[in-house]
Amino acid sequence: MGDLEIRPATGDDVPAIVAMLADDPLGAQRESPEDLAPYLAALERLRDDPNQHLVVAVREGRIVGTMQLTIIPGLSRKGAIRSIIEAVRIQADERGSGLGTRLIEWAVDESRRQGCQLVQLTSDSSRTDAHRFYERLGFEASHVGFKLLL
Repeated sequence: MGDLEIRPATGDDVPAIVAMLADDPLGAQRESPEDLAPYLAALERLRDDPNQHLVVAVREGRIVGTMQLTIIPGLSRKGAIRSIIEAVRIQADERGSGLGTRLIEWAVDESRRQGCQLVQLTSDSSRTDAHRFYERLGFEASHVGFKLLL
């Protein structure tokens, strides 16, 4: 897999992150790589929240993956802390290389380090390959998710 660094995202990383977010049929409909202002503002909000971890995977100076990990304290499950994995993206030429597994392993390890008792994620119902990937990593499709666009 070569030398890989997983580190917090910076403003300089935003163009590469947004390009990965837009590089699939779903993302192409909802992302706007030509206007980075809202993404840069979002990065500032993320930086201000210690429970948000937007990271990039870098190999040989090139951003090859990204994901967001959110830590959520709660009352349910006897006050359990949980984490949510969001926006996992891998550069097209890196898919199938094991990089996605490395990112998820990083997220699970960081969740443990943060005291989480549960890691959860959602995946669009059309992403059947992603569903198989997450199940191979031990995630269980235990719930039905709902969204309300505002």
